[in-house]
Amino acid sequence: MPEPLKEKKGHTYQDYLTWPDDERWEIIDGIPYNMTPAPSVKHQQIVSNFHIAIKTHPENHCFTGIAPTDVVLDDFNVVQPDVFVVRDKSKIGEKAILGAPDLVVEVVSPATEVKGRREKKLVYEKFGVLEYILVFPTSEYVERYVLQHGKYGVPEIVNWDETIKLMTLTLDINLWEIFEKEKPGDSENKEGE
Repeated sequence: MPEPLKEKKGHTYQDYLTWPDDERWEIIDGIPYNMTPAPSVKHQQIVSNFHIAIKTHPENHCFTGIAPTDVVLDDFNVVQPDVFVVRDKSKIGEKAILGAPDLVVEVVSPATEVKGRREKKLVYEKFGVLEYILVFPTSEYVERYVLQHGKYGVPEIVNWDETIKLMTLTLDINLWEIFEKEKPGDSENKEGE
């Protein structure tokens, strides 16, 4: 997991704005996390595939964002979700999203898995992100958390060969397309032809 800075607690969005542009950081509860090195090619393919599937959905009239876009939840919480959807257009600022997205998709690596499952899950729950999806590229499955009564319950686990039904957009996404795998049953159909 990327190492947080230890020198000072309580970093703010104003501090963040002074940091070098060539570095990527997030702040969770005032603690900065360095997001370098750059993600893997597989990570970026999955991010791109999710973004395209959501952005091109004909009924999606929301803002669909992709990292690195700053999402300022409050002065002590600034994140850059891999993919996100904002239905309330008043949250769209000139330089950042100001408030919680409705949907967040985070593609995790072994180095970021704990942060995704713990710190990010807690901060997204706290700020009211309605739907939070964690994608595990190596294991090829996703976990989906849905906010109910201000809390995330037990996650729904969806394997690569299944379809996930997004509640935020009423959209079904075939995960085999996200993971760029052959559609389940296609190899059997080809053998029988």
